[in-house]
Amino acid sequence: MTNEIYTRKLRRSRTDRMVAGVCGGWAHVLGVDAALLRILLVAATILGFGTGAILYLICWILMPQEPTPDW
Repeated sequence: MTNEIYTRKLRRSRTDRMVAGVCGGWAHVLGVDAALLRILLVAATILGFGTGAILYLICWILMPQEPTPDW
C-alpha cells in the first residue's frame, strides 16, 4: 500500500486567466468553475463597494504564479 498525499497549492493560473489568474487558481483549489468565482467576485465588488476588487488585488500581489511546464 502506498500512502500518497496530494496537496493543492494555491497559485495563480497560467492557463485559466482573464486578468491575473487569481480566480483560476482559486477555482483549481476549490474544485469549482472559474466563471462562478468571477461572477461572485463581480457581485462582491458591486455590492460591497469595491471590497471584491481590493481582495483581488491583494491576492494578485500575494499569490505566486504557477511554474512553467518543462515540456
